[in-house]
Amino acid sequence: MSDQLLDPRAIRLGESAADRDDAIRRCGEVLVEIGAAEPGYIDTMLAREQSISTYVGEGVAIPHGTLAGKDLVKRDALAVLRFPETVDWDGEPVTLCVAIAAQGNGHVELLAALAEILLDEDQARELREATEPETVIRLLGSIQEEAKQ
Repeated sequence: MSDQLLDPRAIRLGESAADRDDAIRRCGEVLVEIGAAEPGYIDTMLAREQSISTYVGEGVAIPHGTLAGKDLVKRDALAVLRFPETVDWDGEPVTLCVAIAAQGNGHVELLAALAEILLDEDQARELREATEPETVIRLLGSIQEEAKQ
């Protein structure tokens, strides 16, 4: 099993979802599939979204669980799901979800590193338009390095 933050198996670039909650569920399922979280973590991701939107702008959302969900995380991991048809996220069209599973305060560092990439318009666009897992790995590789320090 991979202990990489961004397991290539967690990059799904041709997803579709009926709505926001469906998209979050898909993100959670991928984190569970790669062995990063228990199935119950998905519910904490949905609960987080009820309390505060994880939409961050530029067609990107960063779904992650609540503090209570930390016990359901087996290891820090990201899942990158692209929805070419977009998903209505409280009125905003979302193309890309970067889901986070993190123990401790890992998600804070991950969110900060992710925000840096997403604030760069070119990088954000490249990420949204990615059709190859390699592109995602290249763009998010810096997060992987920062997380190891």
